[in-house]
Amino acid sequence: MTAPARIAPPRTPRSASALIDAEAPVLAHNYHPLPVVIARAEGVWVEDVEGRRYLDMLAGYSALNFGHRHPALIEAAHRQLDRLTLTSRAFHHDRLGVFAARLAALTGLDMVLPMNTGAEAVESGIKVARKWAYDVKGVPDGRATVVVAAGNFHGRTTTIVSFSDDDTARGGFGPFTPGFRTVPYNDLAALEAAIDETTAAVLIEPIQGEAGVLIPDDGYLTGVRELTRRTNCLLIADEIQSGLGRTGRTLAVDHESVVPDVLLLGKALGGGIVPVSAVVARREVMSVLGPGQHGSTFGGNPLAAAVGSAVIDLLETGEFQSHAAELGTVLHDGLAALTGKGVTGFRTRGLWAGIDVDPSLGTGRDLCERLLQQGILVKDTHGSTIRMAPPLTITREELEGALEALARTLA
Repeated sequence: MTAPARIAPPRTPRSASALIDAEAPVLAHNYHPLPVVIARAEGVWVEDVEGRRYLDMLAGYSALNFGHRHPALIEAAHRQLDRLTLTSRAFHHDRLGVFAARLAALTGLDMVLPMNTGAEAVESGIKVARKWAYDVKGVPDGRATVVVAAGNFHGRTTTIVSFSDDDTARGGFGPFTPGFRTVPYNDLAALEAAIDETTAAVLIEPIQGEAGVLIPDDGYLTGVRELTRRTNCLLIADEIQSGLGRTGRTLAVDHESVVPDVLLLGKALGGGIVPVSAVVARREVMSVLGPGQHGSTFGGNPLAAAVGSAVIDLLETGEFQSHAAELGTVLHDGLAALTGKGVTGFRTRGLWAGIDVDPSLGTGRDLCERLLQQGILVKDTHGSTIRMAPPLTITREELEGALEALARTLA
């Protein structure tokens, strides 16, 4: 029998336009990326397939807080890759306990539920809160509610979009999961009115990232903490984007010295190398989970624990938090100088900014495409708002260069 002729694999195109065209017929169209194809990266800089360099002012929505390929994180990953990558939680391994203990200590909480993605952390936090409501608070089975804030973004799973008010995220995906009440963000009176004996938790972002880096009034987080404590429900803080140094503190809630009952972490916890997320909680809360009630094959795997521990090494020095706070002033002052010159408003906290651009200059997407031509990578959100969230390793000179490019683009 004659063997069939070998079929050569399709030749991989190398130009950016050819690579983008090759994606269209085989990739789901659930993203609309900027027309750049990145092939290499180091620190705050990336390079496309045609050799052009760009300053990354998005940092993977905070997943790259420590820059691309931070040497300490790469070294930790390489060491672990040579030893052990996965066991599943059917067995113990030698990295997980140390990682969990150090993450609990970093956050001032007690116990860790390791997961992989941010949405998994949110889903897991909701499950923990409901179980606590039934087992500890005494809410009748099936009646637990969670209060959330309008404008939230916690992910895109079916349950999470059930309490989103973003039509793009929700449209066409019902029926939706019941048990959620939405109140205006930054409104303590509305929050208090929504809480009753069925309330398991209040789930909020200390800063709403996808909404345009919306920062609540001073005292709001303290008020939420006091209100949840007084009404015997949990405070769940989603710090998947805002946490781990981004705002100039380890956590955004640290700006008001608030300690939540449940903390959701992700993105930067994996160092831009592997997906790592976690639910970190008080012992009384996390102890409601028993064997078989929740899990993840990859959650807490040895590679993730090794990289996560290396991330904690970086944060424990306080260097990145201090740098973000210091350069946050530069970012704020630079945007203030552009107000009235194309910028109609902005909000900053550390190295994180939501920038509202005069709509007559174009949409947020238009501005991002023009900044791309200037060698700057940013991302738009709603309307004419763009976001900046560079790696925390950026230098003052690099940040000022990005602000100058923004000024040129607006002009």
